[in-house]
Amino acid sequence: MSFSGDVKSELCRFSADTQDCCKLAECYGALLLGKSFSPRMIKFSSEYEFAAEHICDLVNYCLKSDVCSVVKNKQKYQVEITDKSLIQKIYSLFGHSERQLNLRINRANLANADCCHGAFLRGAFLSCGTVTDPQRNYHLEFIIPFMKLSQDFCKLIDDSDLSVKQTLRKGSHVVYIKDSESIEDMLTFMGAQLSSLEIMNIKVEKDVRNRVNRKINFECANIERSVKAGLKQVEAIDLIIRKQGLDSLDPEYKELAQLRMENPDMSLKQLSESLSEPISRSGVKHRLDKLIEMAESLKK
Repeated sequence: MSFSGDVKSELCRFSADTQDCCKLAECYGALLLGKSFSPRMIKFSSEYEFAAEHICDLVNYCLKSDVCSVVKNKQKYQVEITDKSLIQKIYSLFGHSERQLNLRINRANLANADCCHGAFLRGAFLSCGTVTDPQRNYHLEFIIPFMKLSQDFCKLIDDSDLSVKQTLRKGSHVVYIKDSESIEDMLTFMGAQLSSLEIMNIKVEKDVRNRVNRKINFECANIERSVKAGLKQVEAIDLIIRKQGLDSLDPEYKELAQLRMENPDMSLKQLSESLSEPISRSGVKHRLDKLIEMAESLKK
């Protein structure tokens, strides 16, 4: 199951222990933002059977009777209500009218802002929400078909001290979050604390991996530079030996040249410590640069 599926599974488990007002708010969010909420049909659809079963149980709980069941249609599990009397009962329960021109969120169904807002968003996420696997990137979104409904939805989120952005995609209004901390806040607010903690853990792991990779890349680059410099120094000293011999060099240059030829992979620090009279790392570099200049002169 995907990370989004894991989040929905956690939300369904969390819902079991909520108050009656939150069950009503969650059921409202799931149906209002479901596949259809109209006088002709009310439909909730999900690729996860457990989510459809959960919403079916919520509807039956809120209506206090077994009025619906889950049906499978291709790869989707659906709670579909077409009976006109049941639709009228649901409309009445949530304070909607069949004569409404635009679907809007009826805040009267969210009795307690502290808990019912989160419950409503939980139901909405089960209907039209997805979240990307945080191993790949950070993205949570709700896809809402109507402009007024999406505006009400964003206002509700804003009133809950959460932050979202909006865009239009293929005629639908997409309410989304892209930064990891806001996604963590949203998941926690809806009731998916474990999923929120998982994102935090993944962020820590990513940070550690990135720091280790940066260090390895830095060290590899240093080694590569050292190897290239060492080869250049060996080539220069070899040219001096062939052209005029090591004895032509001053004693301090001769000793360093011999040491470099015998140890082409030594670092400057190791070379400085191996001289009969140790000098600084910069002193070794200066002498090797001088040997390279001598070889350049011999080439000319």
